[in-house]
Amino acid sequence: MKIDFNNIYNQDRILFPKIIKDIKRLIQNNKFILGDEVVKFEKNLSKFTKTKYCVSCANGTDALYIVLKSLNLKKDDEVIVPDMTWIATASTVINNNCKLRLVDVSIKNGSIDQLKVIKKINSKTKAIIAVNLWGYSANYKKLKKICNKKKILLIEDAAQSIGSINSEGLNSGNLGHVACFSFFPGKNLGAYGDAGAIVTNDKKIYQIVKKIRSHGAIKKFNHEIIGTNSRLDTIQAAILNRKLKRINLINKNRRRIAKFYFDKIKNKKIYLFDIFKRSSFHQFVVLVKERNKLVKYLKKNNIPYGFHYPYSLHQLKPIKKYCNDKNFDTSKLISSRCISLPIDPMLNIKQLDYIVKKINLF
Repeated sequence: MKIDFNNIYNQDRILFPKIIKDIKRLIQNNKFILGDEVVKFEKNLSKFTKTKYCVSCANGTDALYIVLKSLNLKKDDEVIVPDMTWIATASTVINNNCKLRLVDVSIKNGSIDQLKVIKKINSKTKAIIAVNLWGYSANYKKLKKICNKKKILLIEDAAQSIGSINSEGLNSGNLGHVACFSFFPGKNLGAYGDAGAIVTNDKKIYQIVKKIRSHGAIKKFNHEIIGTNSRLDTIQAAILNRKLKRINLINKNRRRIAKFYFDKIKNKKIYLFDIFKRSSFHQFVVLVKERNKLVKYLKKNNIPYGFHYPYSLHQLKPIKKYCNDKNFDTSKLISSRCISLPIDPMLNIKQLDYIVKKINLF
């Protein structure tokens, strides 16, 4: 039995005739940079996330970098980041020449430990990046209230959580003051190359990040500030416009698979996170003590798997020197025991039955 971990071709082939037609049209019209499809996608994403403003950019890493750059951070300014996330969340802080402060995460869902974050806040804290790990959007209401009071920017790293809704009923994109999305091909909403976006309800943030993403200019040659070159390709925007129409279906299928796992996995060796049911389930991650043994077992039974992530940030060589803290018990536990199960939205009941049966026998 063939089981896919995440097969983009199968998910998208129904759209291929329209996508190919769109690409041909754009090539014929010579509209490659900031074309009409980009404007259309920014409007569509704002509508989908229920936010007022959207600025597309080249990738999710740039989205984070641009938002932090908009703060004009100094070398003593601090940005708090969860220890359990992809390196881009931390590298964008370092590349903005300010201080990285790592915080441990919650064992319930892998999200940033908000109680520990609050203890880390000081007069030098200028921003906090809350990561919606694996597609789960937490409730950041209390944290946002504190950030408002202390004038700290709460940034939602929504790279994995397009379409996720938290326990308050808020869409991913609305949990902080500004949110950053990635449309890397493997994401729930993926381009056919790199792509990203920034969404916000704050007009001032919108105006400055729009300038930064295009060399500090909104109108050609009218450079008001020093920015960077991070524009979404028009072809990628056209692809994303087509795929955005199906994202609710893709997420619904992922939730169906996740529910099946939650209901059917009975092996006590497998730890299941307490994930809210309206997560987008970019990944379905479990913990197991004997991970190497499980990996061999899954290989033997032709079940694909992944690691998200096998190392937490403070364990990575380029990050270690920026880390003065040592209390990362939860992130170390998760990184050493985590394994991601197949979450391809096209998996059928026969395939899921097989996966769960084998896992329960492990």
